[in-house]
Amino acid sequence: MFALATDRCVLRALEPTDVELLYIWENDSDVWRVSGTLAPLSRERLARFIEEQNYDIYATEQMRLIIDVDGVAVGSVDIFDFSPQHRRFGIGVLIYAQEHRHKGYAREAIEAVMRYGREVLGLVQVWASIEEDNDASKALFESLGFQLIGVRQKWIYSPQGYKAQLDYQYCF
Repeated sequence: MFALATDRCVLRALEPTDVELLYIWENDSDVWRVSGTLAPLSRERLARFIEEQNYDIYATEQMRLIIDVDGVAVGSVDIFDFSPQHRRFGIGVLIYAQEHRHKGYAREAIEAVMRYGREVLGLVQVWASIEEDNDASKALFESLGFQLIGVRQKWIYSPQGYKAQLDYQYCF
C-alpha cells in the first residue's frame, strides 16, 4: 500500500479541526503573495472548503495535504493544475512558523508527493513557480533536481514593485 509519509512527516487530508489553522495561514498577508490570495477568508468559507474537499484528484485536479509532524501541523503541500492527459502537476509548499523551517520538512513533503505522482499517478513531470527573491525555495527545489526552465519578468506585483517569477520543472 502506498502511504504519503516519510520517516518524520505524515501528509494527511484536511480535517474539520484544521479550520482555525487554515484561518491563520490563509489570512496572513505575508503568505498572500505566494498563494494568490487577495482578501481575507472567513472561518465559514474555510470550513465549507474542507467539507467539500473531494480527494479525487482526477475530478478536482488539485489536492491540499497537511504536513503533520508528531501530531503538529507544520505546513501544507498543494498539488494543483493536475493534467492526467499530460501527466503532470504543479506543486507548492508552505512551512508556516519560523521554528519549523529549515528542518527538512518541506523537502520530505515534496519528495513524498513526487513519489505519489510518479508511482500512483504515473506522472512524467512536476513543476513549481517561485518568486525571484525566494532564495530558500529556489535552493530547495534546485537541490531536489528541479531545473530552471523560464523567467516571467514583472510577473508578480507587490508593494515593493514587480518581481519575476521563476518556473522550475522536474522530469522523471
